Amino acid sequence: MDSSKRYSYNPTLHWNPQVEEYFINAYGAEHFDRISKALTRPSCYSCIRVNKLKSSTDAIIEKLKAILHEISLTSSVDTIRIYENGSTSGGAEDKGSSHVSTICKCQIPGLDYVVFVEGSGPYMVDYADAPLGSQKEVIVSRKCAESVLRGAQVFVPGVLACSAHVEKGGIVSVSVAVEQPITDGGWSVGITRGTVLQGLESDPQYFERSGMYIGQGITTMSRAGIFRASEGIAVEMTNRVFKLPSLRDVLQGEIFLQNLPSIITAHVLDPQEGERILDMCAAPGGKTTAIALLMRDKGEVIAVDRSHNKVMYILKLAREMGLSCISAYRLDALRSVSESIETVDTDHVSLDKEKFDVRVDDVGSFKAANENMINPPSTSINHVSNENIKERIYVSKAVARKNNRRLKNGPGRSNCVGGRVAKSKGFRPNSFDRVLLDAPCSALGLRPRLFAGEETIDSLRGHGTYQRRMFDQAVQLVRPGGVIVYSTCTINPGENEAVVRYALDTYNFLTLAPQNPRVGGPGLVGRSEFFEGRYIEEWLTDEEAELVQRFDPSSSLDTIGFFIAKFNVGQKDKGIVS
Repeated sequence: MDSSKRYSYNPTLHWNPQVEEYFINAYGAEHFDRISKALTRPSCYSCIRVNKLKSSTDAIIEKLKAILHEISLTSSVDTIRIYENGSTSGGAEDKGSSHVSTICKCQIPGLDYVVFVEGSGPYMVDYADAPLGSQKEVIVSRKCAESVLRGAQVFVPGVLACSAHVEKGGIVSVSVAVEQPITDGGWSVGITRGTVLQGLESDPQYFERSGMYIGQGITTMSRAGIFRASEGIAVEMTNRVFKLPSLRDVLQGEIFLQNLPSIITAHVLDPQEGERILDMCAAPGGKTTAIALLMRDKGEVIAVDRSHNKVMYILKLAREMGLSCISAYRLDALRSVSESIETVDTDHVSLDKEKFDVRVDDVGSFKAANENMINPPSTSINHVSNENIKERIYVSKAVARKNNRRLKNGPGRSNCVGGRVAKSKGFRPNSFDRVLLDAPCSALGLRPRLFAGEETIDSLRGHGTYQRRMFDQAVQLVRPGGVIVYSTCTINPGENEAVVRYALDTYNFLTLAPQNPRVGGPGLVGRSEFFEGRYIEEWLTDEEAELVQRFDPSSSLDTIGFFIAKFNVGQKDKGIVS
């Protein structure tokens, strides 16, 4: 096999055959081929949202320039030269040459607080340091590779296989193992962690790795160390196919890394100061905090998610960004509308013996261990004790030892900032001015993506059904005269245009509204028939298609695949279409 073809990055995205046929019918074969190719590559820039409550765009640009310059001085990994509002270098890049990052403000009106840090690529990496067949190699998992393509290093848990006799400081070529079809109709990587690579055709996935090399790096530990360790960097990437500066955990509270369509979604919602706004599926909190900032932290933003840890993260993010108008609760979006006639929307989870095993003697220590609780339970700790001091909760010695360890070691991963989140019973109908439903979806617009075969026609239809049920909840919660914004990060029309069609056909009082800013393209028009006409999926009219925004990953915008629809809510007494 030609070594230049084998040691390259030229992946092919494998789809379920029925899903591929469906998308070809929707987009056309040539267009869908461009989309599939674009999905295998990262966007060649990082999009950063500046927290204007804490800093200015110009100040952040200066800080980023200093940070990236410091990285270039202290690391041999992907040397970076910084230019502000300058031009990037063109042409092929030789091994070891520097990588130009352009830092500039977003030119879209109203988004002057958004900063782009550009990367570059793809590059042809020179793997010719060793004769063909004798190269030292590392195979990483698909998810690890997708992170590396976005600028991360290779961490220990992501390594699947490694050549023999690899020592610390050695140069290795890094490739990725992607799921392949198996006889039972499923998909499998087909490689055991710890496998020794010989560089021969008998190696696991020797042929499948052709065109799947993502760069070279220097090992930070030996082969034995990689498979003994549980964490840490295994390989520092020195020569990448795509060069994107890693900005993870940089300037926390001052900036937030977020895809451009997600930022635009918050603007389309157009939140106003003093309004009450619901973010129905809020984790990880990017859009929630963007909404709060657009309101200048004046009003009420309620974020819900059904995961305790994700809600804790939203609260942590709000605290880091200095936002006080955000409240976050644990709630399944399908149960957003309260079934109770009570007037209180939320119910705080109180301390209980089963969860905390608190004795009266432990109250002082428990308070000390939880001084920094973001959202303390509404029931005071004093309520744990009985008015009669002699009546105490019996705790076994084993439980007592467990409590002591908990107090010594901290609150633990599930309660990393202390305490428990509030649990909501749902909200009263017509109680929000605006509702954002950034619905859980198939996520087929996220990039880079090296595998898509797990989705079937049935699973795609299931996503759409789930989203319709959530939309029904959103319609009940928003007041007449309010706004609903629906968004997804998928290219699937069944989760985008088909859901909009459902909303317009079901609720007479909903109308599509113009969006500002308008950056994406129009939606899909018409319909799709599959399963030999047994299932028909209706999309949009020409007029309706011009009112939604569809972000194509293969377009010059170079964003993820994304979809936004905005609805104005009229008088609900117009009724629902049966």
